[in-house]
Amino acid sequence: MTTKALEGIRVLDMTHVQSGPSATQLMAWLGADVVKLEAPSGDITRTQLRDIPDADSLYFTMLNSNKRSITLNTKTERGKQLLTELIRRSDVLVENFGPGAIDRMGFTWDRIREINPRIVYASIKGFGDGPYTDFKAYEVVAQAMGGSMATTGFEDGPPMATGAQIGDSGTGVHAVAAVLAALLQRTRTGRGQRVNVAMQHAVLNLCRVKLRDQQRLAHGPLAEYPNDDFGDEVPRSGNASGGGQPGWAVKCAPGGPNDYVYVIVQPTGWKPITRLIGRPELADDPGWATPRARLPRLAKMFQLIEEWTTTLPKWQVLEQLNAESIPCGPILSTKEIIEDASLAANDMVVEVAHPERGSYVTVGSPLKLSDSPVDITASPLLGEHNEEIYIGELGLGDEELQLLRTGGVI
Repeated sequence: MTTKALEGIRVLDMTHVQSGPSATQLMAWLGADVVKLEAPSGDITRTQLRDIPDADSLYFTMLNSNKRSITLNTKTERGKQLLTELIRRSDVLVENFGPGAIDRMGFTWDRIREINPRIVYASIKGFGDGPYTDFKAYEVVAQAMGGSMATTGFEDGPPMATGAQIGDSGTGVHAVAAVLAALLQRTRTGRGQRVNVAMQHAVLNLCRVKLRDQQRLAHGPLAEYPNDDFGDEVPRSGNASGGGQPGWAVKCAPGGPNDYVYVIVQPTGWKPITRLIGRPELADDPGWATPRARLPRLAKMFQLIEEWTTTLPKWQVLEQLNAESIPCGPILSTKEIIEDASLAANDMVVEVAHPERGSYVTVGSPLKLSDSPVDITASPLLGEHNEEIYIGELGLGDEELQLLRTGGVI
């Protein structure tokens, strides 16, 4: 039987909404036993954005697969006792409550490591220490304050949010990296440690090239940007790649909202592109032949390419560009992605059976380990594993469990 990478690691998941659950779901996919501890009312996302009445929402199911669920009112004295025992039996504790919430429960870091010196205690917050510490953090707030929105969009338009959840799920990935590093260090020291990850910091890490360009601005305009004017801040540059190889999304037939192909023009790709667009004379024209000559003409260059691509469907454009080894990719809509056979074959679009919803589609694990395959299972129902954990693992009796239910402890 195959052993999973994190088999034997118990994660006490005290997270909710997206940033925390995305992190603990990755750990569950890697084989950790993730116990999702919820208030008796449940994670708020169980009922948010519901598409089926009286069933857990897709918001919840797509962030909490492969976990077990227990309920616990940690404001009660018995609840605190049970939480203490759960901490004692866990390798990792992850939480994303507001600043100080866990401390106010009576579980400071000093108290937690007193209970379990080997535990890795990970907190996901909106911001680090400083003037923003107590700000309420949401996905797009983190994008706004981490450098993403100011540099996303077109120069004549407002700041734009990205559809990728870099504030929430992006922070979750950073948290997993930190937790795994702490677990590895524990094998040498025997001690757990505190892990802190802030959403603003994670977004900033993903926007590092824009800080690169902010510093380059001191030496003049950024030639690889399509913008005409530069001030003292990195401008929004539309679909420009912003890297050493210019790129742009060009329209294709028949002109629908996602009938586009993103094209990168490498030095070696220019000559075949000129043939494809019917302008072979530009391959050797001194005004076009070199990357340096083309930089001031990026807008015109992609206009010429688009005059060709608008005559063909995006899949034909893709076929012809790939035949010439020109880097490119079609803009895939969410409908195309959910129906993509290759993504299904790679277990990235997965159908899961759920006891209340029926079957639904979710995103599979992007982490592919040869010795630790992932089978995506349904998210747990609220308190589904109360008996399994409280009776089977903590040793409570049936009668006490019933008293805990009637007393509002679970």
